[in-house]
Amino acid sequence: MTIQTSKLSDPAVRAFVTAVNAHDREGFLNILAPGATMADDGTDRDLADWIEREIFSSHGHMEVDNESNHGRDLLASYRNDAWGEMRTRWHFEIEDDGRISRFETGQA
Repeated sequence: MTIQTSKLSDPAVRAFVTAVNAHDREGFLNILAPGATMADDGTDRDLADWIEREIFSSHGHMEVDNESNHGRDLLASYRNDAWGEMRTRWHFEIEDDGRISRFETGQA
């Protein structure tokens, strides 16, 4: 059973998922700290290239199935036009100002 986005525990993670699902590039970028980084399947990626390819141009969408670590770790069904649907894991590191400094994702 999925968790409604509005019920996610961590405000930054909630804003991240909301922006992904709304295809809100500005909202997405605003939740990231300056110099934010990310990794996909254990490999660091170029953030700007990855989000364009995996989220915005391919209509990414997340449905969260489970959260842990105070809402900073997620299990989710993620789908986009490039890869279809897959079960994924997400981990977020949050700065003191509430913005995401790093996220990691990959197949679960």
